[in-house]
Amino acid sequence: MKKISLIAGLTICVLFGAQAQRKKKNKEPEKTVAEAPKKAEAPKKPEVKKGPKPYKEVIDSTAVTQKGLMTVHKLDDKYMFEIPDSLIGREIMAITRFSKTAAGGGIFGGEEVNRQVVRWEKGQNDNLLLRSITYVIMSPDSTKPMAQAVKNSSSDPIIGNFEIKAYKKDSSGKVKTAYVIDVTSTFDADMQTFSLDPIRKQLLNIVSFQKDKSFIQKISTYPINTEIRTVKTFATTPPRISLTPMPQIGRNLPSALDAGVVTMEFNTSMILLPKVPMRKREFDARVGYFANEYDVFEEESQKSKTDVFAVRWKLEPKSKADALKQKNGELIEPLKPIVYYIDPATPDKWKKYIKAGIDDWKVAFESAGWKNAISGEYWPEKDSTMSLEDARFSVVRYFAADIQNAYGPNVHDPRSGEIIESHIGWYHNIMSLLRNWYMIQTAAVDPAARNKQFSDELMGELIRFVSSHEVGHTLGLRHNMGASSATPVEKLRDPEFQRVNGHTSSIMDYARFNYVAQPEDGVKDFFPRIGDYDKWAIKWGYSYFADAKSADEEKATLNEMTKEAYKNRRLWFGTEISPYDPRYQTEDIGDNAMKASEYGIKNLKRILPNLVTWSKENGESYSELDELYTQLVGQYRRYMGHVIKNVGGIYDSPKTYDMTGDQFEIVPKATQKEAVAFLNTQLFDTPTWMLDQNVLAKIKPENGVEALKSIQDYALSSLLAGDRLVRLTEASSMSAANYSVDDLMSDLKSGIFAELRGKSSIDITRRNLQKVYVDKLIDMLKPGKAMVRSIPVGVTYGFNTRTVNLEETDIPSIARGILTSLKGELSASSARMTDKVSKYHVQDLVARINDAFEKK
Repeated sequence: MKKISLIAGLTICVLFGAQAQRKKKNKEPEKTVAEAPKKAEAPKKPEVKKGPKPYKEVIDSTAVTQKGLMTVHKLDDKYMFEIPDSLIGREIMAITRFSKTAAGGGIFGGEEVNRQVVRWEKGQNDNLLLRSITYVIMSPDSTKPMAQAVKNSSSDPIIGNFEIKAYKKDSSGKVKTAYVIDVTSTFDADMQTFSLDPIRKQLLNIVSFQKDKSFIQKISTYPINTEIRTVKTFATTPPRISLTPMPQIGRNLPSALDAGVVTMEFNTSMILLPKVPMRKREFDARVGYFANEYDVFEEESQKSKTDVFAVRWKLEPKSKADALKQKNGELIEPLKPIVYYIDPATPDKWKKYIKAGIDDWKVAFESAGWKNAISGEYWPEKDSTMSLEDARFSVVRYFAADIQNAYGPNVHDPRSGEIIESHIGWYHNIMSLLRNWYMIQTAAVDPAARNKQFSDELMGELIRFVSSHEVGHTLGLRHNMGASSATPVEKLRDPEFQRVNGHTSSIMDYARFNYVAQPEDGVKDFFPRIGDYDKWAIKWGYSYFADAKSADEEKATLNEMTKEAYKNRRLWFGTEISPYDPRYQTEDIGDNAMKASEYGIKNLKRILPNLVTWSKENGESYSELDELYTQLVGQYRRYMGHVIKNVGGIYDSPKTYDMTGDQFEIVPKATQKEAVAFLNTQLFDTPTWMLDQNVLAKIKPENGVEALKSIQDYALSSLLAGDRLVRLTEASSMSAANYSVDDLMSDLKSGIFAELRGKSSIDITRRNLQKVYVDKLIDMLKPGKAMVRSIPVGVTYGFNTRTVNLEETDIPSIARGILTSLKGELSASSARMTDKVSKYHVQDLVARINDAFEKK
């Protein structure tokens, strides 16, 4: 019983427990190993709508807004651009300049860093693209199939992809009128278009951009431009240790050496280019303008052509009535005159002279029919709406730099050549260069030039001349190195001619000052000025042709004007890049380099003994004397270069089919012989006057013989350069009447070895010279190859080059013949030499020639 009761009780318990489990299971499912406990679900977030938001949600009441070319909104630390639909597809010039730079790197606030044309485009989705535009090839008619071929071969890079944050719509709420984008990460970053390019970074030893130390300082916007000022910091690498004394950009950045980084400020001007580009004026090699170019593919053409057009400002009448007045010979004011502002950082006493140099161009524009077309203005320092970096304003920027220079660039529309603006760079130490040039070139005649410190009036006039020259570049004018060759040398000594005309017909020449005039001549005018060529060049570039319906019609009119102008030698242009025309040289004046240089040397002989007095200052070292003597030697060396270019020279006078005469002419034999005779007399016959020990003993431990030898070596190397010898060889093959390589070597031998005709001794300077000459002749037995350059007709810049194997020409044969003849003369003269060192010298030269002949 007990056993049964026990079993029965257990059964009851089990049954009861099962019932209890069933009841519990109905309330909460039993957990198993396979089932993990479920987490409580988080409340769902409202879905974020992708794409643009309503305008007022993006540009809310906290936005600080400026309206202009691109409306700018600032929200906290973000900058938003509102791009109007009318701006989509328009060309915009982005010009970036330094606002502030690190000291010591050869870069200065106000200088241009980068310029590119950019364009906003609609992307595939709700985004805008920013492209960089490069003008290489063009098609004039976008409706023709050829235009598509051009597009297929000229894809422009995308430099920015911007999500559209909001659309601005018109009053109906249906038409989109503008696109809002966030540009913060573009301008506080290191995008090349608005920053330094890779090459400049290498020069500055920059290795990386420091994002955390860079930011947007401010953005301002105006009707046709938007200005972005940024601060950028870059990490740098230390410059390599070098023994080279010449400083290089980036080598001497103290902040980079101290901190390992450099911080600079930049200003980017985004300025809208004209919707319809200015009519192009086709480049003409007979008039010296800078030019732009691209290849043009036309539907009906059988080959592409290169469209080359002049760079110039756009001047147009205010009305048709004014245009008619101008056509009838009346001067009129242009709709938009050219204005250059003077940097307020310029020392006050020089401002008026820089301004005068700008205003001097007024008379040139009058020749083109314009009154008050150009002016210099003082910067309105109290006007907060104006910025020196703003691309709407052209400025003469003054740099606190020890560089002896100034420069005049321009920024122009690459589609048409229209100049947009210009920032002339003016370095403080240009005054040192002007003092040195003027003293060394004119002090023999002008007493005002005989002082270590020039008067403010004289220095001011020198500054005025440079100002005019640099402004000329910003008007589109190139250097006209041939202008001074239109003035006969004797006219340079004529006081009345100089008073009326000056010593060069163009201020765009590197003619500097009148170094030919002699003390007895009575000349008082030594400066370049706006001359006949400058007036003609402005007339060519800036005349307005109201009746011309196309660039081709203008070209026809201009061609007739140019042919007429070509009758006056003073109106010719001489390119600054000619490797062979002796009329086109820097720092020369007059139509005959030999005569002009002889007069110049006479004045140097007068100046040299006075340099000690003119540079004197108690308590100071002789460093000033050293500088002036170096300048004098440099001037003498330039005279030699002017003469040398006549040898193997070719006159290059640009012509067109409808003009008479050939473009290229060999320099006459008589002129080339005159040049070599000058060198034999003025350089190779020792110029002992240069070895003035009263000067040299104060500035150099040596006596000047080696310095003289270096000039003689330079002259011989230049005379016997491969390209010159090739021109001489080719010219003499055309006619026996032309100067030849044999003529040159024979004339040189006759002058350099004049002692062999009877003298019993040879002084040290002549011995040095003779060794140099013999060694150069020996080198010509195995002359190698020469690169010969020539300027293609009708181009702006650039050369054609060809390589000539000189060993396959007559040059080694002539050199061997001259050495053989010389060897005989040396051997014969040895017995006559009574001076022991001279005898050794002659015997050594014979041995050198024998050794050269014996070499396999």
